[in-house]
Parts: sequence; C-alpha cells; structure tokens
Amino acid sequence: MMMKKLFLLTLVMLLPVFAQASAGPAIQLDSMQADATDKASLQRGMQTYVNYCLGCHTAKYQRYIRAAEDLDIPEDLMTEHLIFGDQKIGEQMTSAMDPKLAAKWFGATPPDLTNEVNLRGADWVYTYLRTFYVDESRPYGVNNVVYPAVGMPNVLAELQGVQSKTCGDVAIVDLHGAAVMDAQTGAPMTEQSCEIFSIAEGTGSMTPAEFDATIYDLTNFMAYMAKPYKSDSQRIGLWAVLFCIMMTILFYFLKKEYWRDVH
Repeated sequence: MMMKKLFLLTLVMLLPVFAQASAGPAIQLDSMQADATDKASLQRGMQTYVNYCLGCHTAKYQRYIRAAEDLDIPEDLMTEHLIFGDQKIGEQMTSAMDPKLAAKWFGATPPDLTNEVNLRGADWVYTYLRTFYVDESRPYGVNNVVYPAVGMPNVLAELQGVQSKTCGDVAIVDLHGAAVMDAQTGAPMTEQSCEIFSIAEGTGSMTPAEFDATIYDLTNFMAYMAKPYKSDSQRIGLWAVLFCIMMTILFYFLKKEYWRDVH
C-alpha cells in the first residue's frame, strides 16, 4: 500500500513535466530571472497583461486588490486604468469572453494563466511569447517555435512587428555563450539553423530590445501571480535563518555551561 501511494505521488509530481513535453519538441529556451522585488517591472507587466492577455486568458486565482497591495499600486489608479468593465477591485481577474465561443474560435478554451509559470517555467513563457513567426498554413497566419501548431494568434504583433523565420548559417557557441573557434583556421565555426528570425521593418511599434524588456516584465508579473507570496517568503526566510543561527550559538554556550562540571 505504501509503495502504491509513493507511485501515485510521484506521478502527480511529474504531470507538469509531461504537460510541458506534450507542447512540442524540446528546444533551447532563453533564460530570464524573475524578480519579485522589482515593483516597477511588475507594474508594467500587469499593464501589459491586462491590455493584451486578459481579454482571452483569465487569472481567476489573482484578485485586483491583492495585486494593488503587493505591487504598491494605489487603488484609485488600479480602478481607473487596470480594471475594465464593471468589475470591482475586490474581484478576481476574469475574462469577459464566453468560454464556449472561445473554444469555437480557437479550438480550445484559452487556459487560465495564474499558474502558467509554475506549470511550464518562466524561461518557457518568456521564450514562447517572443517566438511567434509568420506561417500562412496556420489559421491565424502564425506559428510558434516553442509550441508548434498552437491555436493562438500573435496578440503582441503590433508591438513586436511581423516576425519571419528563415534558414542559414549561425555561429556555434559554447555553454558560456562564446563563439567556438576552428582549431586549424582560427575562424568562428558555424552550423546550419532554421531558427533565424527577422522583423519586417516598420511593422512593430517597439525595437527588439524594447519588446524583449516588455516580455520580461509580462513574464515577471506572471511569475508573481504564480507565487504572490515569494517576496514575503524570502524576507521571512532570511529572518528565520538568522534566528536559527543566533539560537544555535546560544544553545552551544548553554550546553558548555551545563556540562562544565561533568567534564
């Protein structure tokens, strides 16, 4: 019976891994480090989420009032600029889209994104949002490198621009990002790749660097939604460790005092 319970527990823990693997073949993900203490980034990320994601994707485990308190956003500004329709600040961040209509339009109901970073990881989300490219064979004219044949339009195209994917030679880099040099010629080594992206000039309102920063902020906010307690946990954890160190020192000298006469 115990072995059966352990097996079921292991299976439950691996379900997110299986879900991520089912989204498509493994690729090299771009790295991003979420920062729960960067309130300015989180505020910008929430603004992007509300304007570009919330129309389809709910965040039903996140309340506006909690975000306002955690991200230092005044309630009046939250109500005026980040809450649309007749929702109240104490309500959850839900989409007004009918789930049945959404399933008809997109082939499946857009998932709730509150725990998306917990499920797939921040690197996955960050890379996914930046790797849509033109594919006329798809219903919405775009495809995605991280999630091939995804049934989602590129809602951020007006910011990023029209991105295309081509093949060509790219430099081979090592684990530290440095170019690998040919031992005989001394020239940088290259390999064939079909993951070369280019943005059509004049199609996006942001430069590539600005768009990457916007996606970082958006992913950072989604990481906050997945673990809104993270900054508090880090702060409390630091004090807990310091308390344990202090008590360890105290008990050490107390033990020496108790055992002094014995030895």
